[in-house]
Amino acid sequence: MTHLVVLGLDSRDDAERVLAVTEDLAKQELLQRDDAAYAYKDDKGKVRIHQTMNMTGAGAAGGALWGTLIGLLFLNPLAGLAVGAAAGAVAGKLTDVGISDDLIKQVGKQLQDGKAAVFLLARSATVDRVVDALKPFSPTIIQTNLTKEREEELIAALQS
Repeated sequence: MTHLVVLGLDSRDDAERVLAVTEDLAKQELLQRDDAAYAYKDDKGKVRIHQTMNMTGAGAAGGALWGTLIGLLFLNPLAGLAVGAAAGAVAGKLTDVGISDDLIKQVGKQLQDGKAAVFLLARSATVDRVVDALKPFSPTIIQTNLTKEREEELIAALQS
């Protein structure tokens, strides 16, 4: 089962560091991260979002491949490549995989100026090692899809 944890942090820099730590934990196979993102409010109060999954680029690459193949059938592979890449990029942009964009925007709007939220979607984790790695950032739990009991355990572990 996939678990969503939204952490509140003091700054955008802390959010970027937390994502880097979770990426490192994933490389060590201590965390199986399906998706991650962070949101923050800029100096003008506008919500900014940074996602780790870039569906636009993946869609463009897949579209370019299929467009070239279809273009070969009509003896114009370059036109097929261009049309396929554009169509793939649009499809990728419209695809919402992983953490819901609406959820990220909703939480982002509730942030105080200068604060940030990190969104982690994970299949499994070596919880004690992940908690130890995140403690230095003093995160607060904003939202999870964990059971109430597991959420309380996580809050207690992060505060100890």
